[in-house]
Amino acid sequence: QVQLVESGGGLVQSGGSLRLSCAASGFTLSYYAIGWFRQAPGKEREGVSCISSTSNTYYVESVKGRFTISRDNAKNTVYLQMNDLEPDDTAVYFCAHTTCSEYVSGVFISRGQGTQVTVSS
Repeated sequence: QVQLVESGGGLVQSGGSLRLSCAASGFTLSYYAIGWFRQAPGKEREGVSCISSTSNTYYVESVKGRFTISRDNAKNTVYLQMNDLEPDDTAVYFCAHTTCSEYVSGVFISRGQGTQVTVSS
């Protein structure tokens, strides 16, 4: 069964850090582009970052310099290191199979269930 499972969300104060994990099962994650997306109540879904199958990385402007996407092929896992978090980063974050040309538009192929990130001011 193909599955993506996120973990690592939580409550953090403004300026704090979290690392999200996206563990894949049923397929080899390194063969695909994987994106991180977020959706806050009342807001449209937003593509945050993408890592291609060749490990090229892409970020939406609002998180550049603060978030880092990476992959560990041995663990079949993609990570999103989030530093200097702001209240506007509060959302449900999920990882998904996508393309790095489409992620910024919120387009994905299949997704995990998501993990809540809450940043208090």
